[in-house]
Amino acid sequence: MRVLYVASEGAPYSASGGLGDVIGALPKTVARIDSTVQCDVILPLYGSMKVEHRVALKHVTDLTFKLSWRTTGASIYKIENDGVTYYFVENHYYFDRAKTYGEWDDGERFAFFSTAVIEFMLKTGNIPDIFHANDWQTAPAVIYLKTKYASEAALSKIKTLFTIHNIEFQGKYDPAILGDVFALDECYRSIVDHSGCINLLKGAITVSDYVSTVSPNYACELQHDFFAFGLAGVISSVSYKMTGIINGIDYTEFSPKKNDIFKTFDKRTIKSGKEANKLALQREVGLEESASTPLIVMITRLTDQKGLDLVLHILEELLAEDVQFVLLGTGNEEYEDKFEELSGKHENFKALIKFDRALSKRMYASADIFLMPSKSEPCGLAQMIACSYGTVPVVRAVGGLYDSIKPYGEENYNGFTFNNYNAHELLFTLKRAIALYRDTETWAQIRKNAINSDFSWDKSAAKYIELYNVLKNW
Repeated sequence: MRVLYVASEGAPYSASGGLGDVIGALPKTVARIDSTVQCDVILPLYGSMKVEHRVALKHVTDLTFKLSWRTTGASIYKIENDGVTYYFVENHYYFDRAKTYGEWDDGERFAFFSTAVIEFMLKTGNIPDIFHANDWQTAPAVIYLKTKYASEAALSKIKTLFTIHNIEFQGKYDPAILGDVFALDECYRSIVDHSGCINLLKGAITVSDYVSTVSPNYACELQHDFFAFGLAGVISSVSYKMTGIINGIDYTEFSPKKNDIFKTFDKRTIKSGKEANKLALQREVGLEESASTPLIVMITRLTDQKGLDLVLHILEELLAEDVQFVLLGTGNEEYEDKFEELSGKHENFKALIKFDRALSKRMYASADIFLMPSKSEPCGLAQMIACSYGTVPVVRAVGGLYDSIKPYGEENYNGFTFNNYNAHELLFTLKRAIALYRDTETWAQIRKNAINSDFSWDKSAAKYIELYNVLKNW
């Protein structure tokens, strides 16, 4: 069986968020655990690709094709890595940009990429059994396969799987550009029309053979207006062909045994290792050195989705406790300014307004408690990463946080959860965690359960392989 993963980013070649991490991990894990599955990935070739990857590129072919009234083209390159062949679509006009996303012509850029993917398959004969597209940027590829390329005999047996990583981002555009930008005839308008806009995500959900999302709970939540950003009805209408498979994390990347933290440790040396890392982080960020003071960290994008309004509402009261709190992240300027202001007022709070992947690992390794009070969270990786370092998550029971973190007091507990989007419910849960931190025997067991949690990609990949086989035999 052959699977082609189609995405707008994929680590280590391009990654700006969770999608890049998934595409960097899932294909190679599928290839490793099932030798009968041939895994290929196709990505845009961004100008930001690192030199060490660029010099390894091998030219495959060149394409010329039409996108509406435009005659355009692409060069295709490849790299083989970890049992996976990665193909790259090069077009300097569309992809040699300062930013991966957020350009004024993103719709046209990814309509071009989606068309290039299909033209590449036709020219080379590299036809997959499963065409696995991801998020709105590759939604046009699924739509094109089911519409204007539907008469191509070579493509007729492809089964399509479309994965929603975050439904908030849908690819919405003015209905007037259906033909000019997206090269779709008027007869296909109903596929992408939603609330008076072109909605690419809606189109792919509608026509794809199967739809998945990144946690079982999120798949259920998307049938409700609060979580679905206007697409609850669409999701409900396709529930018969929808599933949720939680993401995993790469334990070769996130491990307390790696030399990218202050002091390495493992499950046997977790107590002394955590203390050594905590003291070192306290020195680094300017907190009072104290092994006994519970250290809370939050590593996040500073956006409304992440529950930061709840944190701000209770932060003064929390900091009155004997705790320390370190926040790392960038995002909304209003949040950045407010957290920096509070950091200047409180000796036991530090706001580090920056993106620093290396520092984030030191924080995961050093902290006692990891805070993640999200308003919505399709899957979430940070809570899993925290567990891998023996840091106990406090999360809102939403999306993938519900699926991955089980509250203290229940079977297989590995953290603390609260249900309602309520600031004082969050504060109560944090205070409960802090109180149990003082009970060293109980805390040692909670921490042990956290570090023993299995969030490996093997379990998730096995479920995808099962789904691929079902689709292939439809």
